[in-house]
Amino acid sequence: MNPDFFDFYSRHYGDRWPLLLEAFLEKTNSIKLQFSDSLEPYFLDEASQFAAQCLEVEPGMSVLDMCAAPGGKSLVLASTLAGEGTLQCNDRSPERRIRLQHALENTLPADWRSIIKVTGYDASRFGLHCKESYDRILLDAPCSSERHVVQSPKHLAQWSEKRTKRLSIEQGSLLASAVDALSVGGVVVYSTCALSPLENDAVVQKIMKKRKGKIRLMEISLGFEGAERTEFGVHILPDRCKGRGPIFCAKLEKID
Repeated sequence: MNPDFFDFYSRHYGDRWPLLLEAFLEKTNSIKLQFSDSLEPYFLDEASQFAAQCLEVEPGMSVLDMCAAPGGKSLVLASTLAGEGTLQCNDRSPERRIRLQHALENTLPADWRSIIKVTGYDASRFGLHCKESYDRILLDAPCSSERHVVQSPKHLAQWSEKRTKRLSIEQGSLLASAVDALSVGGVVVYSTCALSPLENDAVVQKIMKKRKGKIRLMEISLGFEGAERTEFGVHILPDRCKGRGPIFCAKLEKID
């Protein structure tokens, strides 16, 4: 038991916190992605699919999935491109890239895979080395992932408020990199599976100030009954969305 963890989220979610905890222990509402009977299926939380679909990718676009592993959202993006355009699936972790490669190679048709490049770059450097290079960027940022924390005694014992603050700083760097790597008129969707507001609206609020005049906030449809609007995005939480999530997403367009 980690009282700091429970105190932190009780402060932010009040009487709702016990309901969220209970929802975290229930089965996730997943969908099956399968593009051919001869290919492996991939099971993905419906809320994660929603985050990828919010990017509104069209065939022919240049697309970057900045933190792509384990690969579910990359599969959604690849299926939308359907072999037209380019898709760069990036993840810095060699271990996670193995899972990513497996998902891409075993779930997607060969012609869809032909436009995909898997890389292992530091995602915070894309803004320096690939300025204004992409039409669409999905930044599914590393986050606190409280669902997994709750289900793991080891990670629950290790949790601290300092960690969510540190992650918020890292996420801000990644989002700034994504904005700088976008072409003018391009769109980035920032998403996390975090509950901590420090990792969601607070990160978007900072980039709106940091890149003031360069980006504008775009509205996202709620997607599911029970989904909630926040100051800068949409939050899908499992206690009100029938086992979906948690997923936060915000959508930004580069205007200059």
